[in-house]
Amino acid sequence: MSATVLENPLREGMRLERTAEPCCVVIFGASGDLAKRKLIPALFRLAQERLVPAEFAILGAARTPMETDEFRTKMREAVAEFSADKEVDPQVWDSFAEKLYYDTLDIGAPEDYKKITSLLEEIDKNHGTQGNRLFYLSTAPTLYAEAVKQLGDAGLTKSKGWVRVVIEKPFGRDLESARALNQEIHKYLDESQIYRIDHYLGKETVQNLLVFRFANGIFEPLWNRQYVDHVQVTNAETVGVEGRGGYYEQAGVVRDMIQNHVFQVLSLIAMEPPASLGAEAVRDEKIKAMHAARAFTPERVRAECVRGQYGAGSINGQPVPGYREEQDVAKDSTTETFAALTMYFDNWRWSGVPFFIRSGKRLTKRVTEIAIQFRDAPVHLFGAEMMEQVTPNQLVIRIQPDEGITLRFAAKVPGQVTRVRDVNMDFRYGSSFGVQIPEAYERLLLDCMLGDQTLYARTDMTERGWELVMPILDEWARTKGEVQFPNYEAGTWGPKASDVMIERAGRRWRRP
Repeated sequence: MSATVLENPLREGMRLERTAEPCCVVIFGASGDLAKRKLIPALFRLAQERLVPAEFAILGAARTPMETDEFRTKMREAVAEFSADKEVDPQVWDSFAEKLYYDTLDIGAPEDYKKITSLLEEIDKNHGTQGNRLFYLSTAPTLYAEAVKQLGDAGLTKSKGWVRVVIEKPFGRDLESARALNQEIHKYLDESQIYRIDHYLGKETVQNLLVFRFANGIFEPLWNRQYVDHVQVTNAETVGVEGRGGYYEQAGVVRDMIQNHVFQVLSLIAMEPPASLGAEAVRDEKIKAMHAARAFTPERVRAECVRGQYGAGSINGQPVPGYREEQDVAKDSTTETFAALTMYFDNWRWSGVPFFIRSGKRLTKRVTEIAIQFRDAPVHLFGAEMMEQVTPNQLVIRIQPDEGITLRFAAKVPGQVTRVRDVNMDFRYGSSFGVQIPEAYERLLLDCMLGDQTLYARTDMTERGWELVMPILDEWARTKGEVQFPNYEAGTWGPKASDVMIERAGRRWRRP
């Protein structure tokens, strides 16, 4: 019998540790907060871990006038302040800094792209980056289409190597603008070149959802309407708008968090097993699940959706102002800072199982988690009264902080008398593997350099998210005078109406 190992087609797309190809990363908006706090520290750590090759460079571009040496100094300070390592190896930094460049760029000025083209050709020659280019649009969302147009007109969307463009959220502010943006960028870029980033998908626990579901034979047979009573997705923040009142007034929590971050995570919970681990196979199943999500009618919005806005309160014992007292927020604002939705997936796996979603600012604690609650045992052998003291079996997947997974089940308390109590089986990333969890941007930037789109949103997924939430936003806009804001105190778990909504369905919110 031959010992030849046949290639398993299901392994297509399986991530193996490998170094990216030579390339130059071009960051538009390089003088901004995202570059300083996330992008440059992530790229430095990839260099430190030797996951990018020696033939690598970074070109920062922004309207702020700055020399390359000044940019290098500022980025050295940023890495020292925001890198997870905190200690910067001088030798690694010196090598990294030699590959850092800066040029002034006005997004709408064609002549500036000629300078960028010349500089990229020089970088190719000096660093051997082979014409491979990753353009990262860390700019105002209103400039995305213009930036891509100017890149296309300058011939920068084509090269002797590959060209990829990373676009930050928000991707549009409603369905119409999202479709228009997709149409505009598709004039210059193929879908294979477009990387719509959602940093939640770079979190280790979110990636672990695929492994947890499809590498274990224990849970997947239970992952359906026969055994699952309901699912709760909680995305809670203790912070307010943090000086971004002007932006938040135009957004609100549904636009800012639910239609992108939360729906991306939700699709991984609800999806069917993919045919392989290839990017398209995984993304096909995600969009199939979201197409099965029941549409929101005005009647459903009134009965199964709740909005809220925080008033003054306290977080960790410190007083904090209400949303309407925040900078650049209207005194009579009706923007929601909290939303709770009841969703259903009308398919064979999930028919009749409610998915309760909540997301909000200035809540009791910072936590993002998925809680799968299983059905009760069919017979209460230990008495209904005793079992009422026990929480139904739950599987809780914590995305942040304290990334890990907890399984809650009932056990007998030691002693002569039979007493039943909840106990937890805990898995925590930090203690189990003894390694530092990579930052989300490290994984996502490396995936882009490797040409792996699995963790990036496809055109249909961005538009489906807007299709689902637009009836909610339209109904809330039509009835904005019907809810008296603020309707929850900062430091609580949101408005009472949210508790009423879930209790009407015979369930209760978890208190993480």
